[in-house]
Amino acid sequence: MGCYDCCMRCLGGVPYCSLVATLLCFSGIALFCGCGHQALTETERLIETYFARNLQDYITLAYIIQYFQYVIYGLASFFFLYCIVLLAEGFYTTSVARQTFGEFRSTMCGRCLSSSFIVMTYVLAVLWLLVFAFSALPVYFFYNMDATCHTIDVLTETPASINQLCVDARQYGLLPWNAVPGKACGMTLSSVCKTREYRMTYDLYIAAFAGAGITLLALLTYTASTTYNFAVLRYLGRKGIGARC
Repeated sequence: MGCYDCCMRCLGGVPYCSLVATLLCFSGIALFCGCGHQALTETERLIETYFARNLQDYITLAYIIQYFQYVIYGLASFFFLYCIVLLAEGFYTTSVARQTFGEFRSTMCGRCLSSSFIVMTYVLAVLWLLVFAFSALPVYFFYNMDATCHTIDVLTETPASINQLCVDARQYGLLPWNAVPGKACGMTLSSVCKTREYRMTYDLYIAAFAGAGITLLALLTYTASTTYNFAVLRYLGRKGIGARC
């Protein structure tokens, strides 16, 4: 076998769908976990500095943020291992496996394993859809805050109207209703929006939201590729045709 034929054989057996999904999943999880972790840290700092004066007002929020940061560590580890497993399953079900180990013989264990991957990936995609929707909430909060600050900058000539424009962290559930001050209004709010911490936190949440969307796309791609591979293994495996997705 020549070099060209060998290269074509190797390239023909690459599970391109699974490979693309793995790259998307790695990049999405890296964005979501890395930016989300730092955004939560900066959020706690903003709340502590501008929206609460008493430690007891935001101590519950601090514990919740810490809990979510630990969850992020677990998510990063789980998705890294799971993507590697799915990629390996994609390589196994290509024609390279058939050509290397001989004519393919479908077994009950193999079909059960492939169907398990389909079910698990589908469930993960549904659950991650909820995570994707949840990650939009802080973006929505900061978008409203940014829009309010823009309105304040436009209405600088009417101070009375400016003082009525506020962002209340209590109405979003970030702080208890007895928190002091719990909100920022007027030029105080405008100065908060101009700080580096605010802009960085806003950008981090947007990046985390984008990472969640990329991860969801990767899981949908995995669902399509594993379903295709299972169909090929089930219906064409006895004829010796390997899956190429």
